[in-house]
Amino acid sequence: MHIFAHRGYSSKYPENTLAAFKAAAKLKITGVELDVHLTKDRKIVVIHDEKINRTSNGKGYVKDMTLEELRKFDFGSWFHPKFQGEKIPILAEVLDLFKDTHHKINIELKSDKFLYPGLEDLVLQEVDQFQLRDRVIISSFDHEAVKRMAELAPDIETAPLFSYSILNMKWYRTLFPANALHVAYRAVRRRPVLEALKVGIPIRVYTINDKEQAKMLLHLGVAGIITDCPEELYEVLKK
Repeated sequence: MHIFAHRGYSSKYPENTLAAFKAAAKLKITGVELDVHLTKDRKIVVIHDEKINRTSNGKGYVKDMTLEELRKFDFGSWFHPKFQGEKIPILAEVLDLFKDTHHKINIELKSDKFLYPGLEDLVLQEVDQFQLRDRVIISSFDHEAVKRMAELAPDIETAPLFSYSILNMKWYRTLFPANALHVAYRAVRRRPVLEALKVGIPIRVYTINDKEQAKMLLHLGVAGIITDCPEELYEVLKK
């Protein structure tokens, strides 16, 4: 079962920072998951929330600020004072960090609340700059964005995200040409997800930090988990 570090090694480092990704890059796990938004000047930055309030010493929406403005804020000390000075990364910096490793990079397009016209094209340009099409997974709760990426680059793996199970996941997958489905843990034991597993659709589950849950998912046959605790769960599951 594959293990992806959720927003980097986010249980021990501030999420979606270079510190978290550098730590994850040292592990023998499958890959990392990260989130991207567009700035006012159309730069791709790595951050989960639409606002910077929770993970920095600043306030406001990412979409309303330029990269230069965002770089003035501290994205580390909210987690621990020793990470003071961490800046918001751009996607290119994270891809550059992983270009010579074995890790897969799951890029979540955060266009489900605010539309970011052209985000798929811009992300694809960055992926191609580092020649990483074979190691990237594109996911999103914005399933139209997943569909657009699949049309732009059918050779890149895509995976729509689900907070809850839908009535017929096998049928839904025929509407959106995705390679896998990413579902919340609360949905994984529902009939549609179990039926999808039976017919061989790869299912990855988020966000798993509990050892027993991870073991159960391993036995259930899911393709992978996304976790804040990649090192700990790797040690548990390799046994």
